[in-house]
Amino acid sequence: MKKPPLIWTNVSLFALTFLGAIILVPWYAMTYGFQTSEWVAFVVLLFASGMSITGGYHRLWSHRTYKAHASVRFLYALGGALAIQNSALHWSSDHRIHHKHVDNNDIDPYSAKKGFWYSHIGWMLREYQAHRYTDYKNVRDLQNDKIVMWQHKYYLPLMLLMNIGLPVFLGWLNGNILGMVLLAGLLRLVVSHHFTFFINSLAHIWGKQTYTDKNTARDNGFIALLTYGEGYHNFHHIFENDYRNGIKWWQYDPTKWMINIFAKVGLASQLRIVPQERIESAKLKMQLQKTQHKIAHLPNKEEVLAIIQAEYDIMKSHLLAYYEAKKTLLDAKKKQLVNKQLMLQVEHLKERWLQQKKNWRALTSLYV
Repeated sequence: MKKPPLIWTNVSLFALTFLGAIILVPWYAMTYGFQTSEWVAFVVLLFASGMSITGGYHRLWSHRTYKAHASVRFLYALGGALAIQNSALHWSSDHRIHHKHVDNNDIDPYSAKKGFWYSHIGWMLREYQAHRYTDYKNVRDLQNDKIVMWQHKYYLPLMLLMNIGLPVFLGWLNGNILGMVLLAGLLRLVVSHHFTFFINSLAHIWGKQTYTDKNTARDNGFIALLTYGEGYHNFHHIFENDYRNGIKWWQYDPTKWMINIFAKVGLASQLRIVPQERIESAKLKMQLQKTQHKIAHLPNKEEVLAIIQAEYDIMKSHLLAYYEAKKTLLDAKKKQLVNKQLMLQVEHLKERWLQQKKNWRALTSLYV
């Protein structure tokens, strides 16, 4: 089959920036050396560009998981131009199609089933007609955002301003324009690109399917370190309307922390969270499926399957009872109708659920 023609603008951009980063940056480091201020600028701009994609392009505009003040959206628009990943409008359109048709090789713009190279960068290098969307029908809501449309209209000058003008200005302030351009401009751009691209490639290949096996998305804590919290990708693909990716307190998700800070100071609101019972139910269902798969080869599999299913049903009933009672308690608190009996009932159901959870873990650990 004849391959689609190359998009030479993209090929040139990725090739020249990558070659420049691996040749010019080491040469300059060995010949002149970089100053501390240049490394600080590298880190700051790396996070600014990366988290404008994760917090702005992704969680705000693509999935509408929260609302942000105009000042935050403006900074996201500038940071997105700094990242050079197209406008927020175009990026969000592609990403919504990815979620709607994930792993569909004919429709998903960066289907992981086509391999690491394709999902990482290959999809941007050729004119795949099925993946080119210019009408933006699926992002009509974003067309009402003046900042999104301003960035889309002036994307090219903004991109040049942020990727050339800003490093040159910082270099002028620092007294070393070339060093700043190479480190905070060139190397930062290449690292930022590939860290983001890992979400489309590695995060669909390497890790655990904690909540669903209906798609290729994986949870991987190491990838989260490189992608500002986006590595908990299996969770994200089943609960895409949640503003979090790392839901545990210990999971590295600086994008979530940033959004929380914005909310505390009044710059973000209406943070959307999936009910915990849905998360627990999805996780429990996957544990059941994995256990059933593991015991499929046992000679007494029917007997063991019956035991596992019975424990699962008990676990599920305790889970639903606890969260239903907890919801009732929260509603009562809002109406100031809390009584001691209701509080004791919720505490009892919680203890019963946690004990059953321990029993379930002990049982499934024998087979998984």
